[in-house]
Order: sequence, then structure tokens, then C-alpha cells
Amino acid sequence: MKLNLRYEDKPWLKVYDEGVPESIEFETTLLHEFLERHCQNIPDNPAFIFQGYTISFRQFDDMANGFAAFLQAKGVKKGDAVAILLPNVIPCPVVFYAIMKIGAIAVMNNPLYADRELIHQFNDSKSTHLITLDLLANRMIDLRSKTSIQTIVYTCIGDYLPFPKNLLFPLVAKRKKLAATVKPAKDLYKWKQVIRQYGACVPEPVSRAITFDDVAMYQYTGGTTGVSKGAVLTHGNLSKQTQQIAAWLPEFKDSTDEVILGALPFFHVMGLTVSMNFAITKGWANILVPKPQPEPLLEAMEKFKPTIAPMVPTMFIGILNHPGVERADLSSIKACVSGSAPLPLDVIRGFEKKTGSIIIEAFGMTESSPATHVNPFGREKRKVGSIGVPLPDTLCRIADLDDPKKDMPVGEPGELLIQGPQVMREYWNMPEETRNTLIDGWLHTGDIALMDEDGYFFIVDRIKDMILSGGYNVYPRDIDEVLFEHPKVVEACAIGIPHPIRGEQIKAFVVLAPGQRATPEEMIAYCGGKLAKYKLPTQIEFIEELPKTNVGKVLRKDLRAMELAKRTQP
Repeated sequence: MKLNLRYEDKPWLKVYDEGVPESIEFETTLLHEFLERHCQNIPDNPAFIFQGYTISFRQFDDMANGFAAFLQAKGVKKGDAVAILLPNVIPCPVVFYAIMKIGAIAVMNNPLYADRELIHQFNDSKSTHLITLDLLANRMIDLRSKTSIQTIVYTCIGDYLPFPKNLLFPLVAKRKKLAATVKPAKDLYKWKQVIRQYGACVPEPVSRAITFDDVAMYQYTGGTTGVSKGAVLTHGNLSKQTQQIAAWLPEFKDSTDEVILGALPFFHVMGLTVSMNFAITKGWANILVPKPQPEPLLEAMEKFKPTIAPMVPTMFIGILNHPGVERADLSSIKACVSGSAPLPLDVIRGFEKKTGSIIIEAFGMTESSPATHVNPFGREKRKVGSIGVPLPDTLCRIADLDDPKKDMPVGEPGELLIQGPQVMREYWNMPEETRNTLIDGWLHTGDIALMDEDGYFFIVDRIKDMILSGGYNVYPRDIDEVLFEHPKVVEACAIGIPHPIRGEQIKAFVVLAPGQRATPEEMIAYCGGKLAKYKLPTQIEFIEELPKTNVGKVLRKDLRAMELAKRTQP
């Protein structure tokens, strides 16, 4: 091993694919300006396909202009926050790009979140307008008084369907729980009525020109303290990130030849960047899959023939295990991107054999827009198990855990630190958290990693206790806080334990108050109304006391080690 190898020498450059630059001459083009460019060059090309219903880039831009004009009519100005609570349906990207056009701030929210999680994000962001689904609208109307939300606009899955699905949908939608009757309320609008009224409008020019330094969105991430943090991402962060990804894949041109699978949720930063914004900047058609389960994924792949499929391990595993995969024709897929958790080698081999594609694993964080590392696209350069190498214009170090100014030798683990144009400005309204995360110009990831002699990076462990379950980040303190509120509980500590499909599932250790009795089912049910479903513990173990340091800090890692040891015993 070359112990004298230095991170500042960028040893990873030698494995870059041909045509990938060390540094990029970035266009100062905003995301919505890429869209407007396509309206000039390829106006009639498909932008989004939903269940066979297609809208062109011109229609997409017209709708975004119209909704931007509606927001302005409701008083939204540059710098105001607007919340989006939608799955991957056509109005989701339309609203996001409408917000970008007027210099407002997009706040993406997970439709699976419980009320308490949404209330925090709405209030912390100071969002005054909300766009959501009819299935969620009554809940949002009820919680509106606890938030800063004034106006609610709701859409329906059936708003954009091809013939004859558009005729059949009203007959079966409510029975299949695909639609809901929304109760009357003040300042409540139907999406289609807004688009009809404002569809021919264009937004007024903003008071000050939108620049790369302006805030584009607050992207919320969990925190080990149990409080969601809003990563402040600028227009420059988002535009430069898409240009970094484009530079990494020079063989994929701006052309009608490519079709991307829009299965990663757009409310998640990986889906937002890789599946939505990247495809829009390239001018590619995007196949929207609002519920990325194996059956609809297979159906979308067979019917609409994507060439690029960004997914998370749960999706790859689910597809390979689905009985219909044997007869499915997935040969259109040329490239897949996998993120959020390591992808097992047998899954990589199985999916590549079935499709003939190449899967490249990547790494990122909400705080970095998200991508920082990607494996080279060339099959012979990919290192399975590695998160890859830094993207162009991205610097990385492995720092000593006790002294972040000191670099660890090559091959030895330490904390992964990152610099690059995709790194967030700050955490919204959390200066102390910002100071703890952005230090001397470096993003401290909280991940323990190492770099090998070829410049490939490997994640070894997590300083933070985040659980990766089914492609979602779950912060165990969120579960701890809910269990703490149970009147029978004295202490609780949640950890991630291995799961064959989801990557990790959640187990909680609970200490009951003296004289109290409870069942695991009771504890899980108690969490049910307070957490998103994917955050719910699947196992509860009652113990007499939690392991702690001498100052009383719970040793979550000790619980994890104890649990893993039990699982390796015969």
C-alpha cells in the first residue's frame, strides 16, 4: 500500500472514465432555464409519462408558468416558502419548477409522514402555501390551524390519465382508496381549476434577478437529536449538481434516445436530483411511478422502456423476487444507479444478467444535494462494495476522529469530509448544528470511511446512528422520543437490525416503569399514529436497563453489537 499517497493529489482521477473532466466549466443556468431552453428546442418531446398520459416540455412549462402566476396572485414573493406534499405525479415537478421560476423556496415533504413531523417542517420553514393530494387533504385541513399554512391546493391521481383510464377511474377510485372526497374549507383549491384559470398566464418578473446564490429549497433531513433539520440548498447547488452528474456520464447525450424511470420519490433528495432535475436538464422523458412497488415498477419498465433506472436496493431486490420478472422484457435498460444502502453482489449480478445493464453504486447526503461519490460507469472499473470515487470538482478527506485537521493514512478509517459546489449553505435556522457540520469549509458527513490506494472510498460504519430502511433514512431518536411519551415507558432506544429485503428494520429496546406490563404489539400500535409507517419498529424487546456511559449517555452501538452477536450465534 502506498502510505505516502495524499488525498489532495486526487488519486481517484486515474480511474475516471474517458471524457470525464477533473473540473467543469459550469453553466450559470438555473434549473427552470434548462426547462425553458427545451421549450425552444424540443417543445413537443415528452417530458413526463404517467400511466400512459404524456405531457410535452411545452405543456410542462406552460403549467409551471400558470401555477407560478397563481402563487404570485396569492402573495408569494421571492424568498417565501411553499410546501409540496406529493408522490411522483405530474403536478409535483410542475409545482417545483413554478416555485423556482419566481424565486420562492420549495419545501419537499414526505406524504408518509405523521402530522407531528409535518407540523414541524411546515412551521420551521414558515411555509404559507401547500400543494398536496386529495387523499391527504382532509388531514391537512385539520392540522392547518397548528401551522403557518394559509392556502391548500389539492390534486388527484386521476387528474392526468389516458383514455379509457380517465373514464374508469371515477367509478373505482374511492373503492380502491385512490381518491377521496375533500370537505369544504376556506382557501382550498382544486389543482385542475387553478390550471384552467391560470394556464395561459405567465408569472410577473421577480423584484430581483434569481442568482446561483439564492436559496432554492429547504430539504429536510432527520437528526440524531430527533429534530428535522432543513438543509439550505441554493440554485447553484442544484444546477451544478445536475451538471456534475451529466459530466460523469458523457455517453448519455441530450437526446430523445434516453428515457428515465422516475421511481425514486421526488420528495427525497436522491429522487429530486437524479430522477427529476437531471432528466429535465437533459431533456429526457420521465416515467412517473408514484408507488414504486415491484408490480408497478415491472409494468412501467415493460410498457414504457426506460433506458436509465435510478433505484434503491429495496426496488432491485423486489423486482428480482417478483414472480413476473422471468417473463418480463427489461432489455431496454442500459444503466442503473443505486444509492442509500449497499447493494448485495448477488443482486447486482442477477439484475445485470436480466437486463444487460450496468449498475453503478453511488453515495450522497441531503446536505450535498446529494451525490458526492459514484462508481465509474465502465464495468471493469467498478468496485463492488465501494461507494465509488468523488465527482468532478469534489474534494474528499478521511480525517482523524479525534483531530479533524489530521488526515488518516490511506487504507485506515476515519470520518469522511467533503468539499464541493453541491454542498449546502447551512442548516436553516440552526446555527449551532451548522457550525458542528460545516467546519473550516468541510462538510463532516458523520460516516466512517476509508480510501484505498486506487482512490475508491468505502463506508465502514456510521458515527451517526441513522437507520437505512427500504431506501429511507430513519433516525432512531425519532422512535425513541415517541416511545418515551408512553406512560408505561421509562427509557427506550431504537437500533437498525439486518433485514433481507429492506436492508435494515427497526428494533426498539424498552425499559418499563416499575410494576408495569406491556406487550410488543401495544408499543408498536402506540407508535402507529405518531410516526411514518417505514419508521415503525418491527420488534420490541423489554429489558431492565439500557447500557450507558459513566455520564449517562445511552450506548446505542452496544445494543447493536449485542443484537448482532445474538444473530451470529448458532
